[in-house]
Amino acid sequence: MTHDLPTPDRPLNIGTRGSPLALAQAHETRDRLMAAFALPQDAFQIVVIKVTGDQIQDRALKDIGGKGLFTREIEEALLDGSIDIAVHSMKDMPTLQPEGLLLDCYLPREDVRDAFVSTAYATLEDLPQGATVGSSSLRRRAQLAHRRPDLQLVEFRGNVQTRLKKLGDGVAAATFLAMAGLNRLGMAHVARSAIDPDHMLPAVAQGAIGVERRADDARTKALLDAIHHHETGLRLAAERAFLLHLDGSCETPIAGLATLQGQTLWLRGEILRPDGTQVIAGERHGSAADGAAMGRDLAADLLKRAGPGFFA
Repeated sequence: MTHDLPTPDRPLNIGTRGSPLALAQAHETRDRLMAAFALPQDAFQIVVIKVTGDQIQDRALKDIGGKGLFTREIEEALLDGSIDIAVHSMKDMPTLQPEGLLLDCYLPREDVRDAFVSTAYATLEDLPQGATVGSSSLRRRAQLAHRRPDLQLVEFRGNVQTRLKKLGDGVAAATFLAMAGLNRLGMAHVARSAIDPDHMLPAVAQGAIGVERRADDARTKALLDAIHHHETGLRLAAERAFLLHLDGSCETPIAGLATLQGQTLWLRGEILRPDGTQVIAGERHGSAADGAAMGRDLAADLLKRAGPGFFA
């Protein structure tokens, strides 16, 4: 392996979106690889790639094409060889990768919870009747509409900094962000409170970073194997199988979370009507090795209970 390690003359190119959070995730990936192989920083190059989802900020994701908006251009660069690996927020990732690409390296998962963010209120319960809440997430909007049908929900897109500015400008009284992102940005103090998954089940794969590579690139596989976090991989296998079987996109409110205790996996999932009027939830317990089968089984059960046209 030693002769195949990246060097300053032949660096490993790491593709990423350009937001502060995406860059923090790319740096974490680079730092873990540096530590695993005792490599200098200049053996790696961070390559920022503009993606459609970041360039169009004035429309809802579902109106411009769903999840692939944050990955397509990066995956094209991976396929054409401009980059060697791509670092992604797993909750943005489609469940299937393009022909020739593999996603089989995950970093240790961060806090999975949603953060309640407000300049004036400490918790969701403190929000007055009819308060305005900003969110671009269909899942969060449906969960909020279910728990607090009195709230006014407005579209809220952009990176963490953009959303905080909107709050400061009074566009909404509160918003929600992922605790994982705030922690990675060193901004955990921005959260007024973190919401227990029992009260608000997170997005599938929330808090997880995935590293994508070309399927035929053995050199890169050997590098990534050294930083892959096995437990996160087991949890995501269950959650992403659940999402795949539901045909989950940015247009369907779906939540899911797998947790591990020893070799036992506990998978919880829910699907919601977009207006929050109905939630169908379920769970499975089983061997961690059977996670993907559990995910498919739970999804099939929820779909059967929902009946046709549930997400319409």
